[in-house]
Amino acid sequence: MTREEFWTLSEYVYRKTGIKFEENKLYYVERKVSERMAGLGISEFRRYFYYLRFDPDAREFQELINALTVNETYFFREYYQLKCFAEEALPEVLERKKGTGHSLVKIWSAGCSTGEEPYTLAIILNEMLEGLPYDFLVDASDINTGVLEFARRGVYGDRAVKDVPHTYKAKYFLNTPAGWEVVPEIKRRVSFLQVNLLDKGEMRKLSGYDAIFCRNVLIYFDDSARREVALEFYRALLPGGFIFLGHSESMSRITPVFRLKKFQNAIIYQKPG
Repeated sequence: MTREEFWTLSEYVYRKTGIKFEENKLYYVERKVSERMAGLGISEFRRYFYYLRFDPDAREFQELINALTVNETYFFREYYQLKCFAEEALPEVLERKKGTGHSLVKIWSAGCSTGEEPYTLAIILNEMLEGLPYDFLVDASDINTGVLEFARRGVYGDRAVKDVPHTYKAKYFLNTPAGWEVVPEIKRRVSFLQVNLLDKGEMRKLSGYDAIFCRNVLIYFDDSARREVALEFYRALLPGGFIFLGHSESMSRITPVFRLKKFQNAIIYQKPG
């Protein structure tokens, strides 16, 4: 792939998804595109790009996005943030719900990849809300249909569950020949959705959240796309709702609409209200 071809493809992907591949990703993108071309029996990038743009079902574009956006993750990642959510943010959410008649705690895991994060959140909520008059659900979204299929199966290898506390592993996973399977009680609490974060029509269907986790996802967007997505997150959150980003990400650099909230275990962002 020439640099000109790389930038042509990169710009096309950006316009469709908001995901920006810079020149340091040229060889990574080239390898993934070469694999797709070989599978289709296409030898020239020009022909492949034409097919990508004019495939009437847009299947090849989805296959390419699937190939480009696979991210490794694992259960209970960035534990300090999860501790902050469970022990500090969640009690504040429950306090706001008191006397309102609203007993549902609703969380969104945006860019959920293979499902470890939303299942982790469901386990935490199940533990923290036990015996309390509250119910919960977790929406989990990704643009990659392949990882969503994997996530719905809910079966993981040893590496993915390496940080799961032993008591949770015994309670929330079945040790099967295929791997560690999330128990049905937790699977039922998580809904997996294909969502392009830059598609306002899809984003407007999601609302009423007490917290959004979007960790290490916005790093793949440029400033303009980040701002657009952040404002949709703001709309989707209930007043006082929280947004959790990756440890190296800063919402303050994207938009001033959220306020910084300093907890003992982490610094996160909150929608005023």
